[in-house]
Amino acid sequence: MGTSAGALSSLLLGMLLTSTPGALGANPGLVARITDKGLEYVAQEELVTLQSKLHDITLPDFSGDAKVKHIGNVYYEFHSLDIHSCELLGSALKPLPSHGLHFSVSDSFIRVKGKWKVRKWILKLDGSFDVKVKGITISVNLLLGSEPSGRPKVAVSSCSSRIRDVEVHMSGDLGWLLNLFQHQIEYKFQRVLESKICKIIQDSVTSDLQPYLQTLPVTTELDVFAGIDYSLMEAPQATAEILDVMLKGEIFSRDHRSPVAFLAPVMSLPEEHSRMVYFAISNYAFNTASLVYHKVGYLNFSITDDMVPPTSNIRLTTKSFRAFFPRLARLYPNMNLELQGTVVSAPFLNFSPGNLSSAAQLEIEAFVLLPNSVKEPVFRLGVATNVSVMLTFNTSKITGFLKPAKMQVELKESKVGVFNVELLEALLNYYLLNTFYPKVNDKLAEGFPLPLLKRIQLYDPVLQIHKKWHLYGGRRDLIQPVSQFSTPLRPAPRPWVTWENLKTSSF
Repeated sequence: MGTSAGALSSLLLGMLLTSTPGALGANPGLVARITDKGLEYVAQEELVTLQSKLHDITLPDFSGDAKVKHIGNVYYEFHSLDIHSCELLGSALKPLPSHGLHFSVSDSFIRVKGKWKVRKWILKLDGSFDVKVKGITISVNLLLGSEPSGRPKVAVSSCSSRIRDVEVHMSGDLGWLLNLFQHQIEYKFQRVLESKICKIIQDSVTSDLQPYLQTLPVTTELDVFAGIDYSLMEAPQATAEILDVMLKGEIFSRDHRSPVAFLAPVMSLPEEHSRMVYFAISNYAFNTASLVYHKVGYLNFSITDDMVPPTSNIRLTTKSFRAFFPRLARLYPNMNLELQGTVVSAPFLNFSPGNLSSAAQLEIEAFVLLPNSVKEPVFRLGVATNVSVMLTFNTSKITGFLKPAKMQVELKESKVGVFNVELLEALLNYYLLNTFYPKVNDKLAEGFPLPLLKRIQLYDPVLQIHKKWHLYGGRRDLIQPVSQFSTPLRPAPRPWVTWENLKTSSF
């Protein structure tokens, strides 16, 4: 993006994504919070961008006449105006409740050089001049909203610029004459520059910032099965120090989207300001994902004898089951078995202080593979297991990893008599550990992206686990070298927080 849209657009307004409001009374699945530290950082970056754009503006020539005592009317012209230097020394960015953002610049100056001409009757003289514009202040209000398409929009609701003082120094044969009506010239410079500054800001918002906001992923495809909805639930909520943005954070089926039967939990974020940006993500996002993948049968599986390791003492054949399942072997001698597993219901993710877990209920049905390709059901098992879940973040997305725990197996139904199901546990454990969990972890490793504009990434993240949601704090920055900025604006890095020393306080 460079300086075309500015750090104000890329760093901050990318977070303020706005789209069609959700149902009233619903809770967000994801909350993005920008603190005063984040706003301060953005203000400094925007100052660099605005300063660069001021260097590039073209000032118009202007002329006029003034009445000079004892001489009469004198015609003057100023041309070849060029901004020689520009220093914007102070900036601030504050949230405006029920409006958007307020950006201000103070204590700044611009130096302009150019040429002048003066004419009185047949007398024509020229020279050069130097103008120092001091005490520049800029005040801009940005209104945030949404388009009917659900994408964000932004507009300048008000802009004003003020110049405290203008000093004009002239050289040339008739410089003493121009000094006689210097105050008129200074006034014209002041009016021109004040109008130019606000026009620069208005044009930048319209031609640079608004198109850039169109890169925001309101909905994002995850794979052939699912997408994620990042639409705004309500207008950004502003206080004196923070902006909270409420996002739907719902994962939906791409084949057929239907209403979710449960609401996201209420999240009450702690009043923390040590980081620039926070994401609070509830279990709603993960549980809606579980619904989608359960519905398409992604978690279902099948085990046949060719999947059992050659060194195993237990084979998926009726002959192997003869010792502890004699009736099965008599009814179906020397035949192969197949175990088909289904997850009974979508396993939901449970958040508790410092911990994430999920309980899964599986049913495993055994079939005898008859010679005519018919599958004959013979018994059905119930399996219950708990897993620990680890969530991780990188610069742009959330990923996960399952750590399986001990499972419990029971016989639900049998058409061939009762048998000891513990003999099957080793076989099931082998499959689940070597096939089922790796498949799920491969999917979790793909992760899902956070709602970021192009060329933006997070870094130096910290993770906290709370009841029903977790908090992810990070600094936010453009992917550009620090050397492009006038001063090193990145704070000193903080170390990553490991899983073992996560905060465990509940809010």
